[in-house]
Amino acid sequence: MLTDNVRSKLSALSRRLEEIDRMLAAPETAADMNLFRDLSRERGEIEPIVGRLHAYERAESDLAAAQELAADPEMKAFAAEESAAATHELERIEQELRIALLPKDPNDDRNIFLEIRAGTGGDESALFAGDLLRMYLRYAEGHGWQTEIVSKNESELGGYKEVIVRIIGRGAYSKLKFESGGHRVQRVPATESQGRIHTSACTVAVLPELDEIEEVKLNPADLRIDVFRASGAGGQHIQKTDSAVRITHLPTGMVVECQDERSQTQNKARAMAVLASRLYAQQVAEQHEREASERKNLIGSGDRSERIRTYNYPQGRVTDHRINLTLYRLEAIMNGDLEEIITALTTEHQAAALAELA
Repeated sequence: MLTDNVRSKLSALSRRLEEIDRMLAAPETAADMNLFRDLSRERGEIEPIVGRLHAYERAESDLAAAQELAADPEMKAFAAEESAAATHELERIEQELRIALLPKDPNDDRNIFLEIRAGTGGDESALFAGDLLRMYLRYAEGHGWQTEIVSKNESELGGYKEVIVRIIGRGAYSKLKFESGGHRVQRVPATESQGRIHTSACTVAVLPELDEIEEVKLNPADLRIDVFRASGAGGQHIQKTDSAVRITHLPTGMVVECQDERSQTQNKARAMAVLASRLYAQQVAEQHEREASERKNLIGSGDRSERIRTYNYPQGRVTDHRINLTLYRLEAIMNGDLEEIITALTTEHQAAALAELA
C-alpha cells in the first residue's frame, strides 16, 4: 500500500496539474510562448503520474467492493477472484508510481555525443570500434533518431581509432547513458591465420549535449584553437581551405577536433559543443564521486576504464558484468537490438534508487 508520504506527493502533483490547466487556459499564458512551452512540458511530465494515481484509486475501490461481496456466501468465489485481481493491480500500479516519483535525471531527454575509442588490441580493437558504432547507429535508427558523425580517425584496416557521433532524439541519453565504460570482445580476428581467439577492448563514453555552451563556463583564455586543412579523399573533394578545427582546453588538456562540417565556423561550433559536454560530464562524475565515495552504485560509475560488457563471438553470447546478465543473442545485439540489455540496466538502476530512498 502507498505510504502517507507518497500519497501526499501524489496529491500535490494532482493539485499542480489542475493549476497548470487553469494557467494554460488563461489568455496571458497564450501570449507568452516561453511560459506556455514550459507549462506544457511540465504538464506532459505530471499528467501520466496523476493518471496512474487515478488508476490506483479505482483499483482501491474495486478491492473494497470485492471485500463487501465476500460477505455473501453465494458471491464468495467471485469476490475472491475480484479481490485477487484488484490486489495484483494495486501492487503493479504502486511500483509504477514509486518509480515515477524517483528524482528525474535532468539530462534524460537530451541529445548525446557518443564517443568510441579503440583500446588494447591494435587493428582488431579498431575494427571492433567500427562494429560498436554500427550497433549504436542501428539502435538509433530503430528509434527514429538522427545521427551525425562529428569526427573520426579511421584505422588502416578499417574501423576507427576514435569516432564521435551525435545522436539527436528525445530520450537518447536516458536510453544510452549506461553504455559508458569498457567493452571487451573475444573472437578470431580476420588477420589471425592460426584461428586463435584474441581479446580486444574499446571504451565508450556517452555525454549529454548541453542546451547552451554557457552551462559550462568556457574561458577564452583557457582555449587554444588551431585550424588546419581537413583530410579528404582527393580529387574534386579535396579540401582547399583550412576548415578543420582543433580546440585544446589548457587546464585539463582535453583536445577536440572536428573536420566533418563544410565550414570552419561550423566545425568550431561543433567542437565547442563536444568540449563543453566533456567538461560537463567530468564535473558531474566528480560530483557523483564525492557523493558516493563510500558506496558503489549497482550500475557502476560509467568510468571509461571500467569493463562493463563482453562480446564473445565463438559462444555467441554477450555478458553485462554489472548485472550478471548473459544473452545468447550476439548477432541480434550487434545489429542494434539492445533493448533487452538497456531495459535490464534501467530496472536495476531504479531498484537501487528505490532501495536507497527506502
